[in-house]
Amino acid sequence: MKIKWFGHSCFLITADNGVSVLMDPFDKTVGYKVPKVAADIVSTSHDHFDHNYTEAMQGEFFHVNKTGKFSHKEIGVVGVATFHDEENGTQRGKNTIYKFIVDGIHICHCGDLGHILTPEQVEKIGQVDILLLPVGGFATIGPEQAIEVTNLLNPSLIIPMHFQTEVLKFPLAGVESFLEKMGGGKYIDKQEVEFDKKSLLRLSANVMVLQYC
Repeated sequence: MKIKWFGHSCFLITADNGVSVLMDPFDKTVGYKVPKVAADIVSTSHDHFDHNYTEAMQGEFFHVNKTGKFSHKEIGVVGVATFHDEENGTQRGKNTIYKFIVDGIHICHCGDLGHILTPEQVEKIGQVDILLLPVGGFATIGPEQAIEVTNLLNPSLIIPMHFQTEVLKFPLAGVESFLEKMGGGKYIDKQEVEFDKKSLLRLSANVMVLQYC
């Protein structure tokens, strides 16, 4: 299984059999290069322009934008309702966390999570091997809350997202504060990484920062 980061909260997962999942595509106003790719499944955690730009997609796709448990082309999906803020969505609306089960690996994408998860939400999410986690604050959880969410979900690997970079046009915090509070991490000088269940067990760092295109 491969994971590729396009910047912000947008990732492409490709299973060993070639089935692909694109998460939270963004438009050109965000600052990153718009990911104009084909995917079998496209998920949007909420209807904000930096997470739902499905117009960039090439070809037909299965749109994941609801809660519950379902599957498509042998990819298991769990959608759990959360909020974009700490006020039950009254400030920024709703958000859906999606967990995808790909090649036996459980990948959890938190979207624009804005609060600490409840025990009920943690139970619905279930096992998490790789956690794609917002850490930049302002519109989502920040470093301290991100660590609390990490402790609740107990993943083997965290890949930070939704943080400030030199091209992002939003006022978010950088990833450095989260790494410091986590006690370190590893910067990977590439956009795409590959995992299987065994390689996750052999990881030397539990936080991995990818490069964007």
